[in-house]
Order: sequence, then structure tokens, then C-alpha cells
Amino acid sequence: MKKYIIIPAIAILAPGFQACEKEIGHTSDCSSTIALNHPRGDAYQAVLDQYTGNGLPGISALVRDQYGVWTGASGLADISQGIPMSSCTVSKAASITKTFIGALTLKLSEEGKLDLDDPLSKWIPAKYLDPVRNARESTLRMCLNHTTGISDVISDNGFYLALLNNPDKKWNPEELLEFVYGDEPEYAPGTDASYSNTNFVYLAMAVEAATGRDHGVVLREKILAPLGLNDTRYYWHDNLPPNTAQGYFDLHNNGTILNVTNYNTGSGNGYGGLYSTVFDLQTFIEALVREKRVLSQGYLSQMLTFTDSVETYSRANGLGIFRDFLERAPDEYAYGHRGRDLGYTADMYWFPEKDITMVYLINYGTDADSDLKKQFRAFRNAMADAVMQK
Repeated sequence: MKKYIIIPAIAILAPGFQACEKEIGHTSDCSSTIALNHPRGDAYQAVLDQYTGNGLPGISALVRDQYGVWTGASGLADISQGIPMSSCTVSKAASITKTFIGALTLKLSEEGKLDLDDPLSKWIPAKYLDPVRNARESTLRMCLNHTTGISDVISDNGFYLALLNNPDKKWNPEELLEFVYGDEPEYAPGTDASYSNTNFVYLAMAVEAATGRDHGVVLREKILAPLGLNDTRYYWHDNLPPNTAQGYFDLHNNGTILNVTNYNTGSGNGYGGLYSTVFDLQTFIEALVREKRVLSQGYLSQMLTFTDSVETYSRANGLGIFRDFLERAPDEYAYGHRGRDLGYTADMYWFPEKDITMVYLINYGTDADSDLKKQFRAFRNAMADAVMQK
């Protein structure tokens, strides 16, 4: 097994780079709540321990199955301070943010504030649409299910260079859109499906235009507060608590894990930035698709209308939500979302045929390739096998 070396800061990576002032300080410990009597608990814990043993820094996880709720954790939330990962540790949920923003957009449509088939041009000024190919021809619904064909800001090399040169910058949506100005679209709007974070930048802008308020404030008012998600934060709109996990990544793929906690990959602009616990994520996904108490049945049905499967047929896009694990048995698909970021990874899923919820947060990034990304993929399969008792 490859041995990983931990160092606390990133060396010079690009011309003009200067180390950022740390905004998220060292992680504080918190008290875990672990279901000790769950009959499958040892099996679930063994999976976590195996993969932190294989190099993933820290994992917190929750499973609700026919026996009840199990929570567990393994590894470290803060390596330099020796702080353990716990079930109550707050960690970055990355693109799981999109399901929250999707639910918010549908809620506003339900309330008559906007229409899902509104063109972006109804809500967003031409100066932010015309330089982006396909934007003027796309609708809110197309943004929600990634059928715009608009280029992905996160795939732009210029964005990553800017990130490395100014790692803790709080980006605004207009600045992010500049990275895709003039880029070739993937296809004509509505003719195919491909994942693009840029779609949710536009959705956040549309929410603000339709409500006249910061979309982070509206998110808390319409989604977070009614569900009692008190441990969920939307950075940079919200301050992060002291029990927030550090984030790590083997940036050079050489066995050296770097602390990239404060490297801001555009958080707070619709496509990422949500920090949460496994408990809050369970509450949200079950309220949304299991208990059906966030949206009316009509709007939930629209949310759960999926494109053809994408990404080697392992998932399909709904409106801010995935139908995932399609590579498994026909009765083992799940509703939810993946979260992949520079220093963090997360999954939040409910398996409707089995009535099982599976949520985990990992403080290591699997958005880019590294040897530990392979370990994460193996962990993901092993965890799904464990909850399906295979």
C-alpha cells in the first residue's frame, strides 16, 4: 500500500501564488452519537475502518435500514491536531448543494415566483448570457437537469489557475461565468445531457432575481429552517462552526496529502458550498423523496423525471437530483446526489426499493484523479454492498 505523507500547506504552485490566510481554523472535537446495538453496525464500521486504513483521512457515515439508524466514523477530521472524525463532524457536501438548490427552485415555482420553463433571459441580464454559448436558448428546467450543453466552469484550466493564485477568494457568479465565455457548447440545448456546474450558477442568479434577495438567505428560509437543519451551513453566506473537518488532497499524486481546506472552488454560487452532517443530510433526503414533505406531489414528480442515463450509464439526471447506482441490480437504484470537491467527498442517497438511506462524508477530494480516488471508488462499492448485505 502506498504511504501518504501529510504536510499542512501547499508550496508555490503558480506564478504569483501566495499562501492564503486560513479562514477555517483547526477542527474542534465533538461528541458522537453511535448506534451500538445495530445488528449490521460491525459490518458497516468495518468498511469505514478498512478504507481509512487504506489512506482516506476521515469518514463519517449513517445508514438507516430495516433495523434502524446506525452512525459511525473512522479516521481523522484534523490530521495535524489528531482530532477524530465523528458523526457530528461538519464536512463539505460539495455538489449535494445542487439538490438543495433544485428543491428551492421547485419550491419557488410552486409558489409562483418563477416558472421552470422560463428562459434564462427572463431573469438574467443579456451581458451575462450572450458571451456564453447556449445560455440564451436555455431554460431553468434545462439547467436543473443539465441539458443546456453549456460548458462547465469547473472543467476550465483558467479557473484552476485562478484558484491556485488566489485560493481563498470568494467568487461571485459574474466572475465565474467569465471562465466559460466563448467556450464551445457540448450540444444544442435540450438534445442531450451532460453535467455542468455553470447551470447552477445561473439558477442561483435566477433565484436572486425572482426573489430580490440573496439566494443563501432564501435557501435557509425555505429549506434549511423548516426542516430543522441546524448543523447545515452554506459557505460563504454562513459562517462555519469550529467542528468543521479539514479537507485534504494528494495534489501532485505523489503520496503527499496536502491540507486544502481553504481552497474555495466557487462555493456559495449554487453548485457547491454546503457543509453539513450525516444527520442533517439524512433528514433532508428523506423529507424530500421518502416522506414527500418538501414539495407537492406534482413538483416532486417533475424533480424525479430523469434524462437518459449518463456517465457510463451509472446515473441519470432529474431536476437537481440523480437516479444513481444504475450499474447495480434493478432494485438497487437510489435517489440523491454525489458531492465531489477539491478536498471533500460526499454521497447522500435513499434507495426506494429497499427503503434504505445511506449518507457519508469524507474529508478527501475525489474531483480529480489520485490513487486515493481509486480507494474511494472501492469504498463506495463496498458501502453499497454492505447496506444491501452482499
